[in-house]
Amino acid sequence: MDPEELLPKKKAPEILLGQDLSDMSEHELHARIAAMEAEISRCRAAITNRQSTKAAAANFFRKP
Repeated sequence: MDPEELLPKKKAPEILLGQDLSDMSEHELHARIAAMEAEISRCRAAITNRQSTKAAAANFFRKP
């Protein structure tokens, strides 16, 4: 077993809205934008899923 496997894994840095950006490098800022865009996509997919579930429930309980 590799000794590095025993070390705790580093978590991705948490993105805080309104965080001071002045200490971040260009690379860090690009990574931050990519992470935020991925989270936006994830949220949009969740919204689509909720809308589908809501529509299916509405169709099921719709009176003829």
